Amino acid sequence: MESRIEKTIERHKKGYNCAQAVVCTYCDLLGMDEEAAFRLSEGFGAGMGGMESTCGALSGAVMLSGLKGSDGNLEAPKTKGSTYKLSKEIVKRFREKCGATICKELKGVDTGKPKHACPDCIKDAAAIVEDMLLGEKNE
Repeated sequence: MESRIEKTIERHKKGYNCAQAVVCTYCDLLGMDEEAAFRLSEGFGAGMGGMESTCGALSGAVMLSGLKGSDGNLEAPKTKGSTYKLSKEIVKRFREKCGATICKELKGVDTGKPKHACPDCIKDAAAIVEDMLLGEKNE
């Protein structure tokens, strides 16, 4: 797969929030159309609640882990455990790369010292998606 990391930044510059930029760039590879992905991920931008919670780019990566890992079985779901494990590893890697997972910490709202700008969070989340969800070992 050719890297789409720069496409995430193009979407963000176009007005997509951080979650939308990540989810919409890769959703087609995991069976979801872009309009549905755009609408689904809209509420996850700006750290869910005006920078108070999880980074949107990270939320987008975790949403994609569900698209990758879920069996979609509405009657007897069996994949939650493995998807949770995958999501936990995504969060761990993001924290290691970015220094935090909470939007306002990443932006330095309380300290005045930003740890990671939105484009960097988006790029790092996209790199994790490409490695963990779309890499050759996962296909």
